[in-house]
Amino acid sequence: MTLTTINLAALGDTINLSTEVTGTLPTGNGGTGSTATTFVNAASNVTGTLPVPNGGTGLASGTTGQFLKFTGTTTVASATAGISEADNWRITADSSNSGAGREILTSNWERNDTNFQQIGTGVSQSSGNFSFPSTGKWFIQLSYCWQSVDSGGTNQAHVYVIAEIQATTNNSSYDRIARSPASNSNSGGTYWKSSYVPVMLDVTDISNQKVNFSSYRANGLKVMGSSSHGDTSVTFIKMGDT
Repeated sequence: MTLTTINLAALGDTINLSTEVTGTLPTGNGGTGSTATTFVNAASNVTGTLPVPNGGTGLASGTTGQFLKFTGTTTVASATAGISEADNWRITADSSNSGAGREILTSNWERNDTNFQQIGTGVSQSSGNFSFPSTGKWFIQLSYCWQSVDSGGTNQAHVYVIAEIQATTNNSSYDRIARSPASNSNSGGTYWKSSYVPVMLDVTDISNQKVNFSSYRANGLKVMGSSSHGDTSVTFIKMGDT
């Protein structure tokens, strides 16, 4: 077969190898063959990545577990498929009763080891301050459970309490980024309160961005905890890159 033209379908044009390529083509390729010349080997001497519409893969490189992603400015790029980070922590024991004000959950934390295994590195915590293993957009959900009893063990039907997620951007001062008031339930004269607080957090600095969890209440409440199930717990899922 004699190659005389290249059809550039994407550009709506053709290149005539006999007239538009410098040098002299061999007779077998449509030229005169009278002068020797050096031709470019397109398979080994053309650099870059061929876009998908032109018959290429659009990937310069990739590894196992990646998929193709359109960036909006370039053809495609490689990205990790699926969830790369998921973690769950819980409070392991009931807290002692305390009075009105804000109480940060600083102790009795453990990673859930009952019917759960983290994905990825997982978060870490020190005195209730949680650090992230990598930057990205993180989904956080706090689940809080209280028993409405005062310091003497007497059930209280109505106690105002709010669950809060606090964050720092300087590894020092914490500000509230999400909160939710508790709902009430009654079981045999025992009053319970629960609250669920979801938030999305864009983590761009894993050294200085951290979160902790607290409640703000009008009277004494007992925070419920367990080492076998999640009374008071928090879930972290990395949803994507920052």
